[in-house]
Amino acid sequence: MPSCLTKKVEEYQMLTCGYARVSTVDQLAGLEAQERDLRATGCTKLFTEKASSVARRDQLAAALAYVREGDTLCVTKLDRLCRSVADLVKITETLRTKGVALRILSINLDTSTPTGKLMLNLLGSIAEFERELMLERQREGIAKAKADGKYLGRVPTARRMAPDVRAMRSAGVKPCAIAARLNMSRSSVYRILADATT
Repeated sequence: MPSCLTKKVEEYQMLTCGYARVSTVDQLAGLEAQERDLRATGCTKLFTEKASSVARRDQLAAALAYVREGDTLCVTKLDRLCRSVADLVKITETLRTKGVALRILSINLDTSTPTGKLMLNLLGSIAEFERELMLERQREGIAKAKADGKYLGRVPTARRMAPDVRAMRSAGVKPCAIAARLNMSRSSVYRILADATT
């Protein structure tokens, strides 16, 4: 095989793809720092975006679609890649089925090694355990507050606006206009008005 073709095959087999993300447009310096670190580790292809972790991440989807067997997806920190343990599990499963390794620079994790795979599983388990503890403490706190008569639950937003709805209706404002002005649904407006007449 000609040397130029051999080099191309080697590059394809050892492609390191980088993904960088910041939550807001104001964090451009953070994005530049991530790009710099990813390039320094040998990333030959970068996918970057400015999106909240809870928003749709088109460039992450593009990176996951782009990588092939033998490639490595590299990120600077775990929170740049995923929003939760469930999200991490989903992403790593996608990478695993494609035969793609994951590398996280901040914690020196590389799933192409047995140690890296073990670390990722431990990381996921610890995060899940912490979440369960947090939920348990939250449930205990709510139970104690209820027992002390201090927990009343969340007051529905529409119900808090009931006096405004009635006042506006008394002033002759139509229900649709009330809903628009108070940024609430028409059904909530009609419900409040119906409660007022019963």
